[in-house]
Amino acid sequence: MPDKVFVDSNIFIYAKIKTQDAEKHIGAQSLLRSLDRQVIISIQVLNEFYNTLVRLGLDDATIQSFLKQIMQSALTQSINKSTIELCWEMRNGYHYSYYDSLILASAFESRCTILYSEDMQHGQVIEKTLKIVNPFYSGHA
Repeated sequence: MPDKVFVDSNIFIYAKIKTQDAEKHIGAQSLLRSLDRQVIISIQVLNEFYNTLVRLGLDDATIQSFLKQIMQSALTQSINKSTIELCWEMRNGYHYSYYDSLILASAFESRCTILYSEDMQHGQVIEKTLKIVNPFYSGHA
């Protein structure tokens, strides 16, 4: 079975919105185009994407069009009771925020080997199988 990757909402947001950081915009677009593995997202990713773009002032039709593109290119995982309970374990074990822990739980439940996210510790391996990769990490502070 080919490796699966989980993509956090911040990657999609940078890919769709030109912000003050052009490097992240270009980098996120490049990453998404280059993925040759099954891409997994969760309902949470869709909700965070929508909420952020609303706050940035985009209209619903534009946001929904973006979401349809994302949903066509990625497999969407539901969040259920077992995901929530795993989230609690992830939070207790790794001390991330609740919502970051929910992303971890969703990625882990989906049997992903890589989680692309800007929000967590680059290079950290969760439960010996899920590696966090910050595609914007430069290697120095």
